[in-house]
Amino acid sequence: MRHVPLAVLIALSLSGSVLAKLPALSDEAKAKAAEVAAKSAWSDKVGAYKLCQAMDRVADGYRKEAKATGKEPSAPVATPGCADPGPFAITPAAAKPIEASGAHSPSGMAVGPPSTNATSTQISPKK
Repeated sequence: MRHVPLAVLIALSLSGSVLAKLPALSDEAKAKAAEVAAKSAWSDKVGAYKLCQAMDRVADGYRKEAKATGKEPSAPVATPGCADPGPFAITPAAAKPIEASGAHSPSGMAVGPPSTNATSTQISPKK
C-alpha cells in the first residue's frame, strides 16, 4: 500500500477554499470596471491612430526618397484615412429614481400645478 505524502494531504485540504464563490460586485465597482474598459478601448484607438499616422509618414518619406533618386515609386494603395478618436469621454449611467417605491420620475420639469388643489387634510382627514 502506498503512503500519501503529508504535503499532498495539506494541499488537498486547502484546495477547497480556492473553489469558494466570490461575492457579487457592487454597483460602484461595476461602474469603475466599465470606466476602465472604456478607457482601455479608447487607448487602443489612440494607439491605432498614431500607428496609422506613422505608417503614412514612412510611406510619404519612401516616395520622396524614391523620386529624389530617380526611381518611380509604385502608385499608393487606397486605404482609409486615419480616424482620430478624439479626447476620452465617458457617458455616466442614467441615475435611478430616488423614490423608495421604485416609481419612475417624470420625464421633465413640472410646467403646471398638480392635478388637484385639495390639501392633504382634505384628501386624508383625521379619524
